[in-house]
Amino acid sequence: MESSRMLQGLLLPSLLLVLCHGKASQEVSAEDFEVEKLDPAADRDLVEALEVLLGRIHSRVSSTEKRGSIPLCGMGDHCAMKFGPRIGKLCDCGRGANCNSYLLKCI
Repeated sequence: MESSRMLQGLLLPSLLLVLCHGKASQEVSAEDFEVEKLDPAADRDLVEALEVLLGRIHSRVSSTEKRGSIPLCGMGDHCAMKFGPRIGKLCDCGRGANCNSYLLKCI
């Protein structure tokens, strides 16, 4: 009884494997991926539109970089300076480090 279940358990997956393997191995021809050729005028229009979009994105990125660019400090470097009761930021500590408010260094 137990051996028949084991045989049935092995036979069913192997049968499914054989059936699925036959369907998955269909060849793909180059005709399936044919792309229509565009005329040169349409290509130029697409390139011009892409240049306009890239120019807009570049101007947005450069304006955000100018506003909040604080240099990165290394481990153990001074990251802040004390101005009376306030602490001013000199640079940002790298990933995994914090600026210690007592030592004013990245640790």
